[in-house]
Amino acid sequence: MNIRWIAAALGVLLLATVCVELGRWQLHRLDERKARNAVTRANLAAQPAPIDQILGPQGVVGDQHAWRTVVVTGTYDASKQIVLKYRNVDDRPGFEIVTPLMLSDGKALLVDRGFLPRQSSELMPLHVPAVPTGQVTVTGRLQRSERGGHTTGGTPDDGTARLINGPDFAKVLGLNLYDGYVQITKQDPPNDPSFNGFPGPEIDDGPHFFYALQWFFFALLAIGGLVYFTKTGGRGGKDEPGDKPENVEQPAAHAGAAD
Repeated sequence: MNIRWIAAALGVLLLATVCVELGRWQLHRLDERKARNAVTRANLAAQPAPIDQILGPQGVVGDQHAWRTVVVTGTYDASKQIVLKYRNVDDRPGFEIVTPLMLSDGKALLVDRGFLPRQSSELMPLHVPAVPTGQVTVTGRLQRSERGGHTTGGTPDDGTARLINGPDFAKVLGLNLYDGYVQITKQDPPNDPSFNGFPGPEIDDGPHFFYALQWFFFALLAIGGLVYFTKTGGRGGKDEPGDKPENVEQPAAHAGAAD
């Protein structure tokens, strides 16, 4: 075996190892998703409760609270309403309207009042339903603050934003906001019928298992190819002892040789 063949074999082994690790990573993500689905199912089945009983004094919506149903009573502050741009619900582009709900204890909660499908190519909704005046009771599902990496989409600018982020909104609106928000499901008095509701969570295992199988299959292909070339192509192209050359032309007889 020559040096180049050995280097190629090591490269194949490295590739197979990487494929195996990627397959294991997908199985790890599958376990995480199953655990998250179990929490989501439990939260959806739980009875509605006041928000302070669920979040406690920290006031932070975490993974363990996602999709938990809460009931809150307060008054909307329409002067600090935010239009969420570039949103999609069921593959339809549009806007979401987020309005702070002022609670009796001095805190405030961001309420996603609903989705307004985009009618044409407008950059802002043509009509935003007015908030109810006076006290309202909102029933909705808790959601974590949205984060977009290094983008500033969660910081309101001129009454608009791209993400719903409690701490970023609090800095601009000057409110003592919960870290998270509520997607409205019911309101008393009723929510404006112009709003579309939100779909529930996707509770499935996703494609992680099949992705893992693909990576393991690629690893088997790499190992199988290595075994095959070891048997057929690892001799470095040199003739083995005892091999006889084929089709060797014999020298012609010398001219003028004796009869």
